[in-house]
Amino acid sequence: MKNKIILSCVLAVTMCGCNDFLTENLQGDLNSQNVMTTEGQAQQVLNGVYNGVMYSTNLWKFGDVASDDAVKGGNPGDLADLGYIENFTAAADNGVLSQYWQNTYETISRANALIDGIAGKSFKSAADMTNEARLLRAFSYFQLVNIFGEVPLKTKAHLSDGDIMVPLSPVSAIYGQIEDDLRAATALPDEQPAASAGRATSGAAWGLLAKTQLFQGKWADALASIKNLKAQNKYKLDSYANLFALGNEKSPETVFAIRFLSNQVPMIGNSLNQWFAPQAENGYYFDNPTDDWLQSFTEKQANGEDDPRIDLSVGRAGHTWTNGEMFDASWSNTGYLVRKHNQPLAEVEKGRKGDGGLAYVYLRYADVLLMEAECQNELGHPDLAESPLNEVRTRAGLAGVTGKGQAEMRTIIRLERRHELAFEFHRFFDLMRYGQNEAVFALNKKEGISFKWVEPRFYYPIPQAERDANSAIN
Repeated sequence: MKNKIILSCVLAVTMCGCNDFLTENLQGDLNSQNVMTTEGQAQQVLNGVYNGVMYSTNLWKFGDVASDDAVKGGNPGDLADLGYIENFTAAADNGVLSQYWQNTYETISRANALIDGIAGKSFKSAADMTNEARLLRAFSYFQLVNIFGEVPLKTKAHLSDGDIMVPLSPVSAIYGQIEDDLRAATALPDEQPAASAGRATSGAAWGLLAKTQLFQGKWADALASIKNLKAQNKYKLDSYANLFALGNEKSPETVFAIRFLSNQVPMIGNSLNQWFAPQAENGYYFDNPTDDWLQSFTEKQANGEDDPRIDLSVGRAGHTWTNGEMFDASWSNTGYLVRKHNQPLAEVEKGRKGDGGLAYVYLRYADVLLMEAECQNELGHPDLAESPLNEVRTRAGLAGVTGKGQAEMRTIIRLERRHELAFEFHRFFDLMRYGQNEAVFALNKKEGISFKWVEPRFYYPIPQAERDANSAIN
C-alpha cells in the first residue's frame, strides 16, 4: 500500500507539475554570461585549456606505435584497440580513436569558450590570453587533421546547435585556420614572466607555424617562420641528456612543451612513466622500440663509439636503465624500452608511477634546425641545408655532411629526423608526409603489418560516436 501511495505522488507531480519539476534555477554564482567578467576568472578558464592539452601525450599511440620505430608492447590483451591502430585496421568504434577525438575536441571547446568569452574585454591580458588559446586550438587541430584528415572545424563557443552540428571541412581549410591562429599567436611575448612560466610564447607560435607550413610543402613560408624564430636569439641546442631530465621545460632547446606537476589532487602529473616503464616498476611497458630502429644507426662517432642518442632514447641489454641497474631485455616484448619520458624511481616511486613531473617537449630547436635543412634542400639548395643539419649531427658526435646532391641529402635529413626525434611521437606523421613509397616500404617491414596507401594519404576513421552525435557529417 505504501508503494502505491508513493507511485501516485510521483504520477501526480509528473502529470500536473512537469514544467515546475523540470525547471531549476541555476545554483552558484557563475554562468556562461558572467564567468569571464574578471581577469582572474578568464585565467582559470585558460588554465582549463592548458589542462586539456595534457592529453596530447597520447600522441605516442599514433606517432610511435603506428610507425616503424615501435610496436604496441605491453601484455597482449592490454589496450587491445591500440593493436588495431598499429596494424591500420581500426574501425570507427575503436576506443583509442574515440578517446583522442573526444579529449582533443574538449580542449578546442574550452579554447573557443575562452576566445568568445573575453572578446571585447578591457582587462590588460585579454589579448595575450586570446592568443594563447588560439595557439592551443591550432595545436589541437594540427593533431586532428594529421590523424583523421577532414574533421569538423569548430571555432565558436557551443551556444547553439549550429555551433555543435558542424560538417567536415577540407584539409586545406583546417590548415588555413591553424595558420591564422598561429599567426595571431606570434604577437605573444618572446618570454613569459616567472609567474606565467610554461605558457605559450611567440617562439612557440613561429615554430608551430613553420611545422604547419612544412607539412603542406610550403618550404619558403616555413623558412620565413624559422627565420623569425631564430631572430629572437633565444633558442640553442642543449645537452641531449638534459632534454629528458627534470627541468627540461627550461632548456634553451625547448620551443613548445606541455608541463606537468606531481603530487597534486586531483592528479596532473605525467602518465608516460607508467605507460613506458617495465612491469617491475609498476609500468605497463608499452611502446616497445623495434630492432629496425636500432639497426638504422650505421654511423659511429669519431671515437668509434655508438651514437649517444641510442642509449639516451632506449633501454637495451648491456646498458644501464634509469635507476642505474642493468637493463633486462625480458622487460620488453622486443628487448627494448623507451627511456625518454621515463623518470627514475628516486623521482617517481612505484606507487605513483603515473604521476611524473617531466615535461613532454613537443617542439625543440633541433626539430626546427632539421626543418630548416629540409626546406632548403627541397627548394633546391642542398648546400644551404648543410649548416643546420650539421649543427644537429655535431652534437651527436657525427661527422659533418658536405657536397651532397638533393636526393642524397633528402635521405640523410629524413634519417637524421628519425634518430634525433625518436620516440617523441613524430615518426608516423613524417612518414605520411614523405609519401607513398617511403611509407609503404617503412611500415611493411614490421612483422604482421600490411599497410596499404590510400590517396591522398592514410587517415584513421572518424569515430562512430561523433557520426552518431553530429548529424552534419552524415
